[in-house]
Amino acid sequence: MPSVFLGDFPEPDRIEGTPHPRETPALIGHGAAEHEFLSVFNAGRLHHGWLVTGPRGVGKATLAWRLARFLLATPEDDGGMFAPPKPTTLDVPADHPVARRMAALSEPRCYLLRRGLNESEKAPAQEILVKEVRKLKDFFALSAADGGRRVAIVDSADDLNTAAANALLKLLEEPPAGVTFFLISHQPFKLLPTIRSRCRELRLHPLAPGDMARALENAGTLVEDPQPLAELAGGSVGEALRLIHLDGLAIYENLIALFAGVPRMDRPRAIALSETGSGKGNEARFDLVVTLLDLMLARLARCGTLGQTPPEACRNEAALLARLSPDPWAARAWADLAQSLSSRARRGKAVNLDPAALLMDMFLQIEQTAATLAAR
Repeated sequence: MPSVFLGDFPEPDRIEGTPHPRETPALIGHGAAEHEFLSVFNAGRLHHGWLVTGPRGVGKATLAWRLARFLLATPEDDGGMFAPPKPTTLDVPADHPVARRMAALSEPRCYLLRRGLNESEKAPAQEILVKEVRKLKDFFALSAADGGRRVAIVDSADDLNTAAANALLKLLEEPPAGVTFFLISHQPFKLLPTIRSRCRELRLHPLAPGDMARALENAGTLVEDPQPLAELAGGSVGEALRLIHLDGLAIYENLIALFAGVPRMDRPRAIALSETGSGKGNEARFDLVVTLLDLMLARLARCGTLGQTPPEACRNEAALLARLSPDPWAARAWADLAQSLSSRARRGKAVNLDPAALLMDMFLQIEQTAATLAAR
C-alpha cells in the first residue's frame, strides 16, 4: 500500500481555480475539429488512435473528454431497421448517466492515463511512469468481457517517459477490440514518431478574442475586453486564466511602464517589480514575470521584422515597441536577447539563484540592449 494517496494532491491535469476539462461540457472555437471527428464517425471509419494537438490551454483536454463522452453515450449502430439516426452533434446532456459518471471519474469504460505517484509511492511523479501504462493494460483486460466501446485518455502524452511511451506504443500497434485512444499533446514533435504514425491528428488553433471571452465565461470568468488577454495568452484559455489569477495584465503594464524611459530605466520601479517574484510562495509569480518578459521581447522582434506594431496588450505598448524596435536590425538584437535571457532564467532557477536578483539582471540586460540600439 502507498504511504500517501494520489487523491491527496492537486490533479496534475487541472488548472487551479477552474473546472476540470471533464467537467466542461461545451467547447468554444473548435468546430472544424469536432466536424472532422463526427464525419469520420458517421462514415464508419473511426480510427482507434487520435492525437489531439495544439498550444497549451486551448481546449485539447476538453475536446478529448467531449469526444470520449460522445462515444460512450452514443448507441452503437447494429445495421438493423431500427438503428438510431446518425448524430449531428457531439453534445451529451449533463444529466446523462455517462456524463455524470465521467465527471465523477467512475465510468467503467473510460480510463484516464496521467501522472501518478513516484516509484517510492510517497509523492506525485513528474512524468508518466511505465507502471501507469501497465494499469491501463490491466484495465483493458478486466473490461473486455463487458463488450462495447471503451476509451482511454492520455493527458498528456508529453509526460510519458521512455519506458511508458514504448509500452503505450505496443497498445497502439495492437489495440484491444473496441478501444479508442485520445492522446493529448502540447508538443507532438517530441513524441515517438511511431506513436504519431499510429494516430490520426486533430489540431486545435489559438482562440480569437471573441471565442476566448466565451470560453472564459464558460469557466466562470467574465472579462470586459478580451483583446489584451488574447494577445498575452496567445489565444490560450489556460494561459488567460493564469494571467487573471496572478494579475498578469497589471504586471505587463508595469513592465511596459518600466521600460518606457529606456535607455534610462526607472531603478526604484525595477527594484519593486523584481521583488514581486521573490520569497516563498511567489514561484508562480516569478515564472509569470519571466514569461511576460520573454513575450515582450518577442513582440519587439516581431514589430521590427514586420514594420508594424501588433494589437496593444496594454496602454502605451505600441509606442514603446515602435520606438525600441524600428527596423529588422533592432528586431534581431531583441530576438537574440530573448534567447539569451530565457536560457539564463532556466539556469538561474535550476541552481536556486535569488529570484529578485535574477529578474533585476534581466531588466539591466534589456536596458543595456536599448542603450546599444539608441547609440547606433
